[in-house]
Amino acid sequence: MAVDWEQRVDFARLRSDRLTRAKAALEASELGAVLLFDQNNIRYVTSTHIGEWARDKSARCVLLPRNGDPVLWDFGSAAKHHQLYAPWLPESSWQAGVTSMRGAMPRESGVPDLLAGHIYDVLDDHGLLDKPVGIDLTDMETLASLARRGIETGDAAPVMQSARKIKTADEIALLDQAAGIVDAVYQRIYETLRPGVREHEIVADAQRMLFELGSEQVEAINAVSGDRCSPHPHVFSDRLLRPGDQAFFDIIHSFMGYRTCYYRTFSVGSTNQQQIDAYKQCREWLDDAIALVRPGVTTDKIAEVWPTAQELGFPSEESCFGLQFGHGIGVGLYEAPMISRLNSFEDPIEIEEGMVFALETYCATRDGTGAARIEEEIVVTADGPQIITRFPAEELLVCGKQYVRGADLVGDRVEV
Repeated sequence: MAVDWEQRVDFARLRSDRLTRAKAALEASELGAVLLFDQNNIRYVTSTHIGEWARDKSARCVLLPRNGDPVLWDFGSAAKHHQLYAPWLPESSWQAGVTSMRGAMPRESGVPDLLAGHIYDVLDDHGLLDKPVGIDLTDMETLASLARRGIETGDAAPVMQSARKIKTADEIALLDQAAGIVDAVYQRIYETLRPGVREHEIVADAQRMLFELGSEQVEAINAVSGDRCSPHPHVFSDRLLRPGDQAFFDIIHSFMGYRTCYYRTFSVGSTNQQQIDAYKQCREWLDDAIALVRPGVTTDKIAEVWPTAQELGFPSEESCFGLQFGHGIGVGLYEAPMISRLNSFEDPIEIEEGMVFALETYCATRDGTGAARIEEEIVVTADGPQIITRFPAEELLVCGKQYVRGADLVGDRVEV
């Protein structure tokens, strides 16, 4: 990804560009600062990462003031590590601190008020006590501790979504590499998918290969087969694959902080006309949407080409949300723009050059015993869509077929 003899991903530029975009989005808002607990936002602003361990603990946070450097309160010795190995911000940006850790440190411990005091001091130093502080996600005790210090709070999500909406050249390169890793994993799935294998075995093998190829986090691998395909359960099981099953997979992982959301569908051993018809329809809905992707088009135009909830057998768009779907992708799985028939007609978003988003479609077989699910990740360029998910998906692939023609006994001889 980075060598001295070719210009590839420029990580120094990546760090600088992300912080610049976050500061610009903050400057354009009514907020004096943003207080970020979401690990994706923390990485975007500080370019620090302490592994999958930190994902759901809410044990670290960063305050980005509109007129200064970010201050990250990190878990124990992680702050000292940043002072040694993260020279792109001053040492004062890396401070040890303790959050309420989703309520595990309650008010009685004194910890929430201790953190609120640190935040108050930084805001005071920057003359920002009279402006609201946007928060992306936190717990009720942290909000209460900030209120006890007289700190007004607001919503940081619009600021960070605005900053993350357009991807830089380095971000696009990392998203492309993340998708390339999944390309290889789908090649392995294609080679190993066969009757007698269980869904969770495919997941285990895929996860191992992802880490071997450089993934730093595997958020989820959906493996859905046979009669589990409809309705879509969004999770793998221990189901045994059988001849003629349809099976689809979604691989969501992170490479250098940048994610994939990448569906592919296969048939196991053999297929039938209903499965082929469902796959063709699924692909048609997807291709119709991709054809519309270009700067200046609004997201409602994409949603229009997808079937209604009633056509899919659901009573409302809310009840089938996510089956025909688009979403931005970057350091987070869901970024702007979000595209569906539920929200895009009332709140259309203009597609812009530099956006990267995934489009995914779904079609069940007429008898409900199978379904197709396909997804492509797309970079919006001045000339239209550039697809970075490259494992073949133009036609339904049949896996594990190693059969030969049988032999019939005719008289005293064998005919093949």
